[in-house]
Amino acid sequence: MKMLRSLLSLVCALSVCTALAAPPAGYYSSLNGKKEGELKTAACELVRNFTLVSSYSALPDYFRRTDARPNTNLWWDMYSDIPLSLNSFGGLNREHSFPKSWWGGSTSVSAYVDLNHLYPSEARANQAKSNFPLGKVAVASFDNGVTIVGPPVNGQGGGAQKVFEPDDQYKGDFARTYFYMVTCYQNLSWKYTYMVSQNLYPTLSPWAVKLLLEWHRADPVSQKEVNRNEEVFAIQGNRNPFIDLPELAEYIWGTKKGEPFSPGEIVVPTPPTSTPELLNPPVSMADLQFGEVALGDQVVRQLFVKAANLKGSVDVSVYRDNADMFQLAQSSIPATLACAENGYWLEITYKPTAVGDHTARVLLQGDFGSRGVAITGKCLPMPELSAVTATEPTDIESDRYTANWIAPSDEVIDYYVVTRTRYVTGQQPVTEEILSENEFVEIEGFDKSDSESYSVQSVRLNHRSPMSNVIFVEHAGVSGVTVEEPLVVQTFPGFIRFICSASQTGCQIYDAAGRLVATVDRVEQNFDLDMAPGFYVIITEQHRTPVKVVVR
Repeated sequence: MKMLRSLLSLVCALSVCTALAAPPAGYYSSLNGKKEGELKTAACELVRNFTLVSSYSALPDYFRRTDARPNTNLWWDMYSDIPLSLNSFGGLNREHSFPKSWWGGSTSVSAYVDLNHLYPSEARANQAKSNFPLGKVAVASFDNGVTIVGPPVNGQGGGAQKVFEPDDQYKGDFARTYFYMVTCYQNLSWKYTYMVSQNLYPTLSPWAVKLLLEWHRADPVSQKEVNRNEEVFAIQGNRNPFIDLPELAEYIWGTKKGEPFSPGEIVVPTPPTSTPELLNPPVSMADLQFGEVALGDQVVRQLFVKAANLKGSVDVSVYRDNADMFQLAQSSIPATLACAENGYWLEITYKPTAVGDHTARVLLQGDFGSRGVAITGKCLPMPELSAVTATEPTDIESDRYTANWIAPSDEVIDYYVVTRTRYVTGQQPVTEEILSENEFVEIEGFDKSDSESYSVQSVRLNHRSPMSNVIFVEHAGVSGVTVEEPLVVQTFPGFIRFICSASQTGCQIYDAAGRLVATVDRVEQNFDLDMAPGFYVIITEQHRTPVKVVVR
């Protein structure tokens, strides 16, 4: 493996014959003269608005542009040196290098699909890394030659039991990725604060600042990072400023903190004040990808348009090839909007009417001349998904367990959604959804509930399979789908019947997603209640252990 890594590094080094690229003229001019928190916020405002990729499912298509090793047919995986072919995404995960659980995992946060911190990762290394913070490992519990996981050295980890230490050649890459994340998303509320604090500045914890600056200095920006930054810019329309301007980290957190920012090696000239210019989309933008979509669905993407010194509007049209598959929200952008400080987001809808690959071009015309952007999409038949089978959990501990399931082997699946429900006596159940690319996921925070349940759905092209069976997890182990006295609930087509030796009060009925769907003040022996088909959990004041039933 070590030899493989050395050979691949040599191939990549020999293939680099271009100088380090630079951002467009004037891209960073808004940072000049600012310092510390004001500088960090200015960088946040510069990069936080960008074009979202078409979907989480489509990330492997984007990775083929951002994370392929030059002159090879292999993925560039910063977590493992196992050679995996670009012909398949098998054995890899879509890895949030800045763990999604740190902001709560919400898919509505742009960070969920921000390529600036998303990388392909070998599945086993990704599982070992979990959501641990970066750090130096004292004693390794996992070591594949590239990724090391284990307890941290003293003073690191922020309270985490373990940390993730990348290979020396990638430590700077991860440091600059984290600098970007705590800058771009400084307004987020953090669920886990291993490396961050709830503030706009400095956001990073003192120990994290020390570690990341050390790695940033020891492993300078590589051509790999520069090339990737250019690809991400072409796709999303924003950049990682800590790759373009390595000194920026010193001005915000390091040796030049307190000094007004003044770029060093990269000159950022101010654009002429009178010449009409289209600043975004850039000339280098290759295409705007809509990814895969099921027939009958549609995908809306946004193209960031920013201009300067226009006198007239920006006229927009779609032409060539399959232009009829794409629709623009408007045909013209007024100069006042295109030249606004925050630019303008042009909506483009891909609504295919036939299966196949579709291409067209967006043409922007104005005082600046004209510029074209290729747009591509792929339409597939509507997926037909079968229900997966949830299986018993494993590795049950006081604060965590591993949920497991089995999926049909002949179906293409993008990822899975695990619906987890927590039960606490005297409180309404709390439900959350957890995404996984494997047929298992570690569930944390088990010590915060009396018992839990989970069910699973597979996802393909943003369509979900039917819900799986429900598995219940008790602190003493697994509780199957049997019932117990003094309350029994019998099921019949379209209704349920309560069997109880005495009246019970405060009956609450929840569906598989944990939603309260019915309440009954009092149930008696042989009381019948109409119910739609589905999985249900039933509790009463006299019987707090959940009764699980399936109505056919």
